Amino acid sequence: MSLLVIAACLAAGSLIGFMGGVLGIGGGLIAIPALVLLMGMSQQLAQGTALIMVLPAITMAVRKYNQQTRIDKRVAAAGAAGAVVFTWVGARLALGIDSSVLRRSFAVFLFFIALFYVWQTWRAGRLAARRAAGQAPSKAQSDQKLHSNHKPQSDHKRAPVFTPRRASVLGMLCGTLGGFFGVGGAVLAVPIITTVFRLPQTVAQALALSMVIPGSTIALITYAWAGQADWTVGVPLAIGSLLFVPIGVRLAYKLPERKLRVCFALMLFATVALLAFES
Repeated sequence: MSLLVIAACLAAGSLIGFMGGVLGIGGGLIAIPALVLLMGMSQQLAQGTALIMVLPAITMAVRKYNQQTRIDKRVAAAGAAGAVVFTWVGARLALGIDSSVLRRSFAVFLFFIALFYVWQTWRAGRLAARRAAGQAPSKAQSDQKLHSNHKPQSDHKRAPVFTPRRASVLGMLCGTLGGFFGVGGAVLAVPIITTVFRLPQTVAQALALSMVIPGSTIALITYAWAGQADWTVGVPLAIGSLLFVPIGVRLAYKLPERKLRVCFALMLFATVALLAFES
């Protein structure tokens, strides 16, 4: 490989690592379509090569997230345990289908995740607008609630606790998708954790990345064993990514949560556009 290509991979890895640190996705969603489009790789080879970059990047990102807010290790470990076997199953399925079919499936998956994030952001904006407009209960309504024998409505809407058992089930689902698409487990886990369990975006990103590390290792071994990983491209991407992941994580904690979700959705739509162009 020429020095020019190595330098380009280092630069691209730096940009991808920065974006992955900000959005909590490891950067693979950006790397895969770029490798297919710019280097002419098959979808399977691009996914395996991206995993070379993703694995050290998400490990670094988890470390930086944990420095900001302590990750619940029991929940993360349970999710990771659920993901390991199912990641291998997903990777074996991906290696056995046509590259163009896999690429289109990846695009459809990302499109619906992006739509979900748009809806979630719009819903959060409406709730914030209502609060700002002062749509609070009147004094009479408050007095009525105070003297009522019924529990407040908010108690019935309390979010379920994200227990290790629930994390294990989520890990199985995310592991299958992560193995099938090379990346994507964290992309699915983040909206589920923020919506169902109502945890903050940055906490969800930290937990999701923690859960996919062992599974991503299994996926990389599976793709590499099948000859679907280009180490001469993946290693420079990984080195560049590691340099800028910490900067991206620091920015993630400074951005307002709503803007972070918008950035996430826009990035996913851009990836879908790239994949559609490749097809």
